[in-house]
Amino acid sequence: MTPDRSDGDDEPFEPLEPYVPLSASDGGPVADTPMYLSHHWPDEYDRCAVIGGMHVCRRCLVLYPVALVTGVLISLGSWWPDGVNPLVLWLFPLPGVIEFVLDNVGVVTYEPRRQMWLSALGAIAAGVGYSMYIQDTFDATVWAVVAVYTTVCVVGVIVGKSRRSAA
Repeated sequence: MTPDRSDGDDEPFEPLEPYVPLSASDGGPVADTPMYLSHHWPDEYDRCAVIGGMHVCRRCLVLYPVALVTGVLISLGSWWPDGVNPLVLWLFPLPGVIEFVLDNVGVVTYEPRRQMWLSALGAIAAGVGYSMYIQDTFDATVWAVVAVYTTVCVVGVIVGKSRRSAA
């Protein structure tokens, strides 16, 4: 195949092959969704829901809508007792963080219903955190929770990946 080229050089060249994931050749799963929607490689698409033919992270499908609704509801009026905010921020995401770490280090197996319920609890805390953040961008409680739980989850992922690669 020799395509027309504007530089006048008639030397033939082979076109680049389209990207094919390594597992596609052995009949394994093939990436069909951008990472920003799935957050998972094809071998973990069971952690996603299929919407419009695309794999969308199941945790995010619960987390973001519930957090948004919670944040809006808490911000409306003065019915929410602000004194419970630190308790909600620290305790509601804790079961989900524990589950996330245990899943990553291989102690528990993935269970969609469990993940969705625990994500909903964490989403309520995220909604509270959003409303606190809007009132004070540098709220120490919000940033402490984010820093501690992010660190714990990242360490869980690193330990889990290390254990799997050592096995």
